[in-house]
Amino acid sequence: MGFEDLKLSQALPEVSGRPVGLSIVVPVYRGAATVGRLVEALSALRPAGGLEVVLVNDGSPDNSGEVCRALAATATIPLTYVEHARNFGEHNAVMTGLRHARGAYVITMDDDLQNPPEEVLKLYDHARLGGWDVVYTRYAEKKHEGWRNLGSRFANGVADMLLDKPKGLYLSSFRCMSALVVAEVARYSGPYPYVDGLVMQVTQRIDSIEVMHLARAEGRSNYTLKRLVLLWLNLATNFSILPLRLAILAGVAMGILGLLGAIAVVVEALIGSGTPSGWASSMTTTLLLAGVQFLILGVLGEYVGRAFLSANGKPQGVVREVVPPRIPEERGQ
Repeated sequence: MGFEDLKLSQALPEVSGRPVGLSIVVPVYRGAATVGRLVEALSALRPAGGLEVVLVNDGSPDNSGEVCRALAATATIPLTYVEHARNFGEHNAVMTGLRHARGAYVITMDDDLQNPPEEVLKLYDHARLGGWDVVYTRYAEKKHEGWRNLGSRFANGVADMLLDKPKGLYLSSFRCMSALVVAEVARYSGPYPYVDGLVMQVTQRIDSIEVMHLARAEGRSNYTLKRLVLLWLNLATNFSILPLRLAILAGVAMGILGLLGAIAVVVEALIGSGTPSGWASSMTTTLLLAGVQFLILGVLGEYVGRAFLSANGKPQGVVREVVPPRIPEERGQ
């Protein structure tokens, strides 16, 4: 046994009497056509310390549940199936999966096969051999639709401003985290989780590697414009007070604009040029002030509303069923 394998075996958590090297958490939503192929490809991997898969069915409206149960009954690797009582969102499903993962390292990935399973070992080895707490993936070329790529760039640009993260780090859902980070992230119980925001609060020992990104194998992206906006709101309002500070700056700017408008009105009256009263300028200033006031109220309302729902115990996720692994675990070579 080499030094790195010895270090890994010492880091493996003891659960059910057997250690696990790598857990792979997959949130499943409309993934009936692809999740079987994903599990089959993952089953061929032989990571150091062994492998397990955790599938979280996030209230998928198709027959993903039936497919996942069949996989749990026939899988050749330890596979845990968790079912949400309803759809809570991707990050909520990932949080549930992290709580059922037992690995010294945990990789999260989508069920759409856009991240080749062959890249899993590359990501895992980079994290454990390099001693990184978290390793993200980046893509030389993304195979998403144009509007989705634009939305991702916008979200990452906002994250650069709002989160304490390495500048320019691309936040991908295909990521690897150590057990230390997973344990700390999983402690968060609020109804609006944003996994990357939680990660940045835990560690700065973060790296990234380039991997392949393929076109979606089946169907279309589950991320609509509405879902992307909600995800951005989770980022903006749960892990930063910058929007409140921007609202203050907007209020100050509009106050200065109003003061300048008032001075202009006084000067016009003193000059007595006989021109009509400044109806256009007054209306413009009024509309600007009203718009900024509503913006500020909206930002405050979003914060207050989320605090209210959190205080009233809105669940992060409700687990209806857990199907544990059916076969004894095998240590990887």
